Amino acid sequence: MNFDRVIDRFGTHSVKWDMMEALYHVPKDDGIAMWVADMDFEPPQCVKDALARMAETGVYGYYGDESDYRAAICWWMKNRHGWEVEPSWIFTTHGLVNGTAMCVNAYTTAGDGVVLFTPVYHAFARVIRAAGREVVECEMIQRDGRYEMDFDAYDAQMTGREKMVILCSPHNPGGRVWSRAELQQVADFAKRHDLILVSDEIHHDLVFGGNTHTVMDLVDPSIRDRLVMMTAATKTFNIAGSHSGNVIIPDAKLREKFGARMAALGLSPNSFGLFMTEAAYSPEGAEWVDALVDYLDGNRKIFDDVVNAIPGLRSMALESTYLAWVDFSGTGMTREEFTKRVEHDAHIAANHGPTFGTGGEMFLRFNIATPRSVVQDAVVRLAKAFEDLQ
Repeated sequence: MNFDRVIDRFGTHSVKWDMMEALYHVPKDDGIAMWVADMDFEPPQCVKDALARMAETGVYGYYGDESDYRAAICWWMKNRHGWEVEPSWIFTTHGLVNGTAMCVNAYTTAGDGVVLFTPVYHAFARVIRAAGREVVECEMIQRDGRYEMDFDAYDAQMTGREKMVILCSPHNPGGRVWSRAELQQVADFAKRHDLILVSDEIHHDLVFGGNTHTVMDLVDPSIRDRLVMMTAATKTFNIAGSHSGNVIIPDAKLREKFGARMAALGLSPNSFGLFMTEAAYSPEGAEWVDALVDYLDGNRKIFDDVVNAIPGLRSMALESTYLAWVDFSGTGMTREEFTKRVEHDAHIAANHGPTFGTGGEMFLRFNIATPRSVVQDAVVRLAKAFEDLQ
């Protein structure tokens, strides 16, 4: 496990590195890509070994008998999250963006409202709008530098056209690990307004600072008839290119409806992703994740110490994920001005806050899942780009 190793990803069809210059005008010769949410680390050796064994067969046909794959998922959820999952609950989708789209397709119709607590992962709104549904933005509030939800305000927003709410737990981009009480409030909100509750928990393995992630299915048994869980090994083990995700549905009626839409669209999983996930969800994979979380926590501290020392900048306290959410509103600059300093002066590509919806206008999101030397270089550049404020 050498997370300090710098891997040259240019020329590897990496969207994060190979598309950086075209999309952000950050030069590739000395630019730092901190936007797309994948890591610049190799996955654990067990995953690489599984791919090597697959390659050695020389035949790459259809995957059959998913019992071992499903058992690995059940083992991981029980041992890492205290969650008992039945193999029959699991649907494998082409990643969790596809899983989100499938939920929208299966449980809502054109014109329905889908609730998001914004700012939030930008792909949610994209697939909702592409499906002809309405994005209903319930903006979160900041209190003491962290996001909270305001359900009195959200109740007042509801019109009756809303049919689904999507929760990002842990939260991307704010890094919040929601408390059990907050999750209960989400469950109660879904019940009050008769909403299907989709809980995207893709970052659930990457939690810092004594925080504990609580699986939504464990919060309130009475919501199972409206609950859809989404998990994946892709963020945890840096295998996002496998495009494998799991939609886990405890309720039989919801499973039947989701399965019917899967069948109607002819969807089946990618065998490479199944082999990698089965290998990752193992004791060896768990040991690697523990080391990864420690390393990311160190990166988080380095990034926050420097960024928070720059007047006008504030990195939101990261409780989970490897995505730092930085508020530039205190600089007094326009969004265009502070973004230009980051991209054109510091030569760093970071996600633009407005893509995450209402409340993200004065933020940028930085991916710190990269070797420590890269994080250290990035923060020096940021300090220099805003040195006139110091």
